[in-house]
Amino acid sequence: QVQLVESGGGLVQPGGSLRLSCAASGSISSFNNMGWYRQAPGQQRELVAVTASGGMTMYADFVKGRFTISRDSAKNTLYLQMNSLKPEDTADYYCNVDMDRGDYWGQGTQVTVSS
Repeated sequence: QVQLVESGGGLVQPGGSLRLSCAASGSISSFNNMGWYRQAPGQQRELVAVTASGGMTMYADFVKGRFTISRDSAKNTLYLQMNSLKPEDTADYYCNVDMDRGDYWGQGTQVTVSS
């Protein structure tokens, strides 16, 4: 069983930065993809960034150049560094781990970008 716990969300002014963390319990060493998604009120959940087991990363166009996904295998933790935040980045952010034995989600962390 894999459990994911996100942290690092909060209120930040436009242009500010946040780093989200997703700590995994249970073995995720055989993952296919690990990623971050977000869901704004009244909107569908959308992909923000994903990293594959081979190291390839992919970003949604709306975060390219501003967000960076990374992982620390030793700490079993996935990160999302978010810079130059905009009000439209306001959403609940979720981490996801896609494995052969299942697809796992965290409970989400709220990010609010407002002055």
